[in-house]
Amino acid sequence: MTTRVILVGIGGASCSGKTLLAKHLCRLLPDAILLHQDDFCPPEKDIPVHPEHGVQDWDDPETCIDWPRLRGALQRVRETGRVEYTSNDHLNKQTEVGVDATVAAKWRERFAETRAVQWILIDGFVLYWDQAVADTLDVKLLLCVPKETLRARRDQRSYALQHADDAAAGIVWEDPPGYFDNIVYPAYVKAHVGVFRGGDVENGDAHPGSGVVLIRPPHGEEGMTAALGEACEALLAAAMGGAGAVVNQPL
Repeated sequence: MTTRVILVGIGGASCSGKTLLAKHLCRLLPDAILLHQDDFCPPEKDIPVHPEHGVQDWDDPETCIDWPRLRGALQRVRETGRVEYTSNDHLNKQTEVGVDATVAAKWRERFAETRAVQWILIDGFVLYWDQAVADTLDVKLLLCVPKETLRARRDQRSYALQHADDAAAGIVWEDPPGYFDNIVYPAYVKAHVGVFRGGDVENGDAHPGSGVVLIRPPHGEEGMTAALGEACEALLAAAMGGAGAVVNQPL
């Protein structure tokens, strides 16, 4: 059976709503598969200590992801349409922000026509840092949320360590004091300065060469519905435009 594999990146800062958006998209797209960039972080023992702030830095884009492993996984997905790894996302507290059911039903019906497509989604907080990873993606979305909103959400969150082969997987990480301002947000800026025109990650438009679609949703369920609509427009355009790689899969 011949199918077309379309890889969709859903990026954004920590607590921007990227994973929630990715899960809503998975519910609409026929046979969609979701990967989480967090599952490709290095083992806890390999996470460096920040030289100035003296705490482990889980966010620096250069070291927070096992980039060769992620590149290899995405290349295999593109070539086969199959995902072969185990996610630890279930260890995290699952937060839900709903979307308008009528809007979701409309998009589900429209995407039903794309059954010749195998949708592969990957969400991540530094998704576009590595050029080889970014070049693998057929659609690149980035949720842009104000810094103060991100901080407020982050203050209410804790995280399970994600590395599947790590004895620490599932241990809860809680931010040390000042972690968002000292490490999380500066790392987001560092990872995305090339995405925005003039490097303005707060208010800038997408750099023309980045290929990234910026989504700036309002707060709450209305915002998630709006973000879903913008994301679906981009995905449908990719499908109708012939994006993706054609692979042969066994029946």
